[in-house]
Order: sequence, then C-alpha cells, then structure tokens
Amino acid sequence: MALTRRSLQRDLGLRGNLLKRLFGTNGVRGVTNRELTAELALGMGKAIGTYFNEKSKVLVGRDIRAGGDMLVRALTSGLLSAGIDVYYAGILPTPTLQYGIKNGKYDGGVMVTASHNPPEFNGIKVIDADGVETSSLNEEMIEEYYFSRKFREVEWRDLGHDVKEVPGLIDQYVKGILRHVDVKRIRERRFRVLVDGGSSVGSLTSVKVARELGCELHEIGTELDPLFRQRLPEPTPMSLKKTAELATRLKVDIAVAHDGDADRAIFIDSDGKVQLGDRSGVLLAYWVSLKEKPRSKIVATPFSSSNLVDEFLEKHGIKTEWTHIGSIHVSRKLIENGGFAGFEDNGGFIYPKHQYVRDGAMAFALMLDFLASQKKSSAELFDMLPKYNSEKIKIPIANGMNVDDILSKVNEKYMNSGKVVNTDRDGVKIVGKDFWFIVRKSGTEPVIRVSVEAKGKAKLDQTIENLKKIIF
Repeated sequence: MALTRRSLQRDLGLRGNLLKRLFGTNGVRGVTNRELTAELALGMGKAIGTYFNEKSKVLVGRDIRAGGDMLVRALTSGLLSAGIDVYYAGILPTPTLQYGIKNGKYDGGVMVTASHNPPEFNGIKVIDADGVETSSLNEEMIEEYYFSRKFREVEWRDLGHDVKEVPGLIDQYVKGILRHVDVKRIRERRFRVLVDGGSSVGSLTSVKVARELGCELHEIGTELDPLFRQRLPEPTPMSLKKTAELATRLKVDIAVAHDGDADRAIFIDSDGKVQLGDRSGVLLAYWVSLKEKPRSKIVATPFSSSNLVDEFLEKHGIKTEWTHIGSIHVSRKLIENGGFAGFEDNGGFIYPKHQYVRDGAMAFALMLDFLASQKKSSAELFDMLPKYNSEKIKIPIANGMNVDDILSKVNEKYMNSGKVVNTDRDGVKIVGKDFWFIVRKSGTEPVIRVSVEAKGKAKLDQTIENLKKIIF
C-alpha cells in the first residue's frame, strides 16, 4: 500500500504545518536530524535517482551547514542504488554547482543547502542539466516516487562507478564571472570593499573575485562556521547591522553580504546603508542594459518587488514582467521570453549571459563593474532610485495558527481598499493608492512573511500594525 503524505508526516514525526508536500518554493527544507533526517535524505536520493535516467551523470555539492555531510552521504547512497553515476563537487556555493552542471555537461545535480534559512535547517535542491532548479512538475514527479516508494533499484552489476570527486570548480566559476566584466577598468579603481561571507560558502568565491579585481579587501564572517555564530544566514538590515557599522568605519566603496549558499547578494553602500535586493537589482539591470544594449528590453521579477522597479526602469525603455514568488519562476520566465536580467527583493540577481540562476558573486562583480564605469559613489548611484518606505517581517507559525484563515481575513478587510493581486499562489497582495503589501506563507520555513511598502512612513507603520492585529 502506497504511503500518503499524511502517513509519512506521522511516521517521521513531522509537524503538520511544515510539510504538506516535500518541496517548497526552493527545494526541500527542514530542521536537520528532526525533519530532515538521514532516512529522508536516503529516500530522496532514491526518488531523485529514479527521476533521472539510469547511468545519468549527477553532480552533488553542499554548503557548510551542520549535518551536510550526513545528508550528502545518505542522498548519494540513494542515487547510487538507482544506477546514477555520482560526482561530488564538495563544499561550494549553489551557483558554483549550477555553473559546473551546465558547463560540465552533467545530466543534473543536487545541492544540499537550506540557503537563507536559520542555522538549524538544511535542505535538498534538485537541478536540471541547464543548471536551473527543476520545475514544480518535476518536483511533483519526484514526490510521487518518494511517497509511493516506486524506486528504480538496479542489479548489483549495474551500480556503476564509485563516487568521483570533482576538483577545481570554484576556480572555473570565478574565471567565468570575470569574463563578463571589465577587469582592467575595475583594477584601476582599486576599490575598497568589504565581503561578508555569512560564515559560509560565499567566502570561497566573492573573496576570490575581489582579489582578482584588484580590490583592497576587508572581510567579516569569511571563516566557515557550520553553526553561523557571526550572524544568521539571511542577510537583512537587522542581521547586517554589525557589517554595516564595520563598512562605515572602514569607509569602503561597497560591501557585499551573502546568504548561506551565496546565491543572494545584499549590498551596503558607501554611506553604510543596507540596500534591499530589488533596489540593487534595478541598478544592475539598468547597468546591463546600458553597457550591452540587449535586443530584448525585458526584465523579470516577482510580485514581491518594489513599485520602484516599474517607476525607474520604464523611464529607460525597460519592460518588467512580474512572476510568482520563487527564483525558479524568474529563471524560467527569462528563458521563455529572452529577458536580459532578473532579480528578487531578497538579493537574488540573475544575469543570463553568465547563467539563468541567481548568483551572488556574479552580482558583486557586476556592481563593481558599474561603479568603475561611473564617477559617482555607490551611495550616489542608489540615490538615483525613487524613495519608498518598506519593511519585511517574519512571524513564526504557532501551533493552532490557521494560515488560510488569516489570509482570508486579510483579504476581507482590504479587498475594498485597493486592487487584489495574485492571491492564488503567493498569499494575498493588496495594491492601494499609496501603499501595497503581501502576506504569505513562506515556502522555505514555517513562518508567515509580511512585506509592506508605502510612500509615507506613517502609512507604512499603520498598515503593519493593522496586519499584525489580524494575524495575531
């Protein structure tokens, strides 16, 4: 008899609200050794191996998180049992693994990472041959294999080779990044930069990029720490307070901070201000358009990005296509329409000439490229953008909290206050005359995410207070 999702949750002791399905908006996530156990990783390896054809070449890597080695070994065993030829890239950023998959002509890959999630989490992300995260449809197929236990288990003589290690991917990846920027011009500027590696794998790449580009390099959080004691993995204005203070004290031209797997880049400007990802995304898109004059004048970004996107880019002849929340939707939209850039408000920037995935080190190099082409400071560049007041908060989902009821109440209260946008998948988004907000259940951790933006600070604060009253 096939296992149902509900019986699996009961058998593994999973909390009801956390996993209604295995995959969220960016892979499978759970607390290490509580929800995301070796047993689950083994089953996922078997399911993913069944999804790929027998004898497929699959590249596996991980970030620095505690439990990563345990999960990789279990996952690899499952892949091998399904007749997969497994290659191991070691500890590296997600975009580095994706670059290796695409350029090494692998059939796909798996990254063990929980990206920006708190330190106790880990995760499993499935990647297709083009280096882009696999589609929701394929994730559902993997889930079906997992829950039904209909795995392909090959005969002993067909198990293939032992796991092969793949060295040198980080150096290849950094060289790939440098091909897209004016190295000579950047070196001549001798930028003073601060790299915050978030105690994880961004330290292995952005430090190299800064050195290759002749920067005067300062570092914080570049020692690998599975417990993330320097700061939390998600780079936010709150978690980057210490980094911003150091950037101000050092008088750097620009600082960059990464999340746990370095696919995001959050920038701190020359005035020490932490800039949100949609602001840096707009600037980088503008720069790419300026220097490359692409035939396509399309960018893609999720519904959670700021109104400044349209307001600024439209003036420069750039059209914005809005997507569902999740980097995979931005990537696939760019592939579909030939867009020249994509970005998220969380700091993910996608530069298709490099690869169709968000890439923190590539975003860092492009920002230095932009700075080198201008006679302005990074603070002055960001000041070109329209001014909005915004705030993002996370509310843990407590026992007994019904998220669907909360979303219905939000919708009911605000449906006459503005336009309701995209309530079917990304929670509730309301766009009013002088404000907008999104309330949604996170696809990567057990929290409700609230994003609010308004022209006036008073409107921002009042909207947040009203939403908190509904949620609590």
